[in-house]
Amino acid sequence: MKFTKHVRERGAIPVSRVIQDLKPGAKVMVTIDSSVVKGQPHSRYHGKVGVVAERRGRAYVVEVRDGGSTKKIISRPEHLRVVGA
Repeated sequence: MKFTKHVRERGAIPVSRVIQDLKPGAKVMVTIDSSVVKGQPHSRYHGKVGVVAERRGRAYVVEVRDGGSTKKIISRPEHLRVVGA
């Protein structure tokens, strides 16, 4: 499988990852959590670093450089990690 987890990483995710509050301008890394299907970005953006542009409902809009252009990704906070905090 593409996004299988290690056997000891399986199960419920920490609540702190779901309720994290990201401010616009924060640098985040897109790391897809396969145990949470809702709000997953496309697999091509896994491992990419972007900047939070805005909040949209429970999700965040992240601007990521892909090739020569900037793409906007809508992702839930379970799939985002703060970089260099």
